[in-house]
Amino acid sequence: MADRDYSKFQKKVIQRYYDNRPALDQQRLAELATELYLASDKKKPKLWESAKELMERLGTPPSRVAHVLNTGDPAQVAEVVTDIQAGKIRPKPAPKPEPPKES
Repeated sequence: MADRDYSKFQKKVIQRYYDNRPALDQQRLAELATELYLASDKKKPKLWESAKELMERLGTPPSRVAHVLNTGDPAQVAEVVTDIQAGKIRPKPAPKPEPPKES
């Protein structure tokens, strides 16, 4: 898959996506908090798994992620979102991707 030839436009779109990924993840985590309140018991495990992945990607300390998952309370997810917005939890700096090799 890495051998694909992307146009300049496609490369810029992909780069902007990854540049804005923390903001997108933060928005998705806020939406998940709402979905967890309203979800049926059947959907909750998948939503909690998504919330775990997002919290880890956003730089939430592992102990806090474990605490939120153990309590199973959507309000805890909302508190994590609030802390991220307040700057108490900062996303890990993303490694700079290598530019695609031109053949």
